[in-house]
Amino acid sequence: MARLTDEPARELGVRIISPDRPGISGSSLQPDRKLADWPRIIERVLDHLGIGEFRLLAISGGAPYAYATAAIMPNRVRAMAIVCGAIPMAELEDASGLLPLYRWMLALYRSRPQLLRRLFCMARPILAVRPPVRLRPLLLKMLMLRPCDAESLRDAAAFEAIFESQRRAWRGSAEGVIADAQIYAQPWGFSLEDVRVPVRLWHGKQDRAFSVHLAEEVAKRFPNCKARFIDNAGHYSLPIRHMREILKDLISV
Repeated sequence: MARLTDEPARELGVRIISPDRPGISGSSLQPDRKLADWPRIIERVLDHLGIGEFRLLAISGGAPYAYATAAIMPNRVRAMAIVCGAIPMAELEDASGLLPLYRWMLALYRSRPQLLRRLFCMARPILAVRPPVRLRPLLLKMLMLRPCDAESLRDAAAFEAIFESQRRAWRGSAEGVIADAQIYAQPWGFSLEDVRVPVRLWHGKQDRAFSVHLAEEVAKRFPNCKARFIDNAGHYSLPIRHMREILKDLISV
């Protein structure tokens, strides 16, 4: 989803660096990787680029990686913005606030992980392909989106920004996507209370992937968090419609 930041970042004079996670798109697969491995990768990237302090922006599934980076590198992370972020699923006692598909995958991961792996491999040839433009309205209907999300994704540029990143992930390999999915389902190895840098948490009240109630509970756990819960915004429409506002707020921290 980093493409969503391009225009507002240029307007605000913000430099965006968006590395692919291991095994995603053209990035090399890292067998048995853990969430705790990610900050070391970011540290090497920053050192190579000659960057000291920086701010983090994480959208959806990028949230756990941002939290891990801030927890392990607090002296370099000035602040972070989390947009419709994934929550620590391994800690959930009640999964009703998750998208039904996520609930199903989480249950399958815990009970029949090899079957879930085979299903991911079977899905890759379909999910790695760009659907014809004429089929986009049908695809949006099949996704059963909130009206605010469906309306935002009718814009061709927004649609591509959202779904091209997903297609690029699947083009790399199913193994990279599987490793990513496992990280979401496993304990992260740290507590959200360990994240002491300033957090700006943005979440749509119509988010189906991770309900606003889950986001509210997450926000309470950070020692230094300013949360904004946006009316008539969902998992996709929030970053599509509010990215300039999000970036402007982040660089002010």
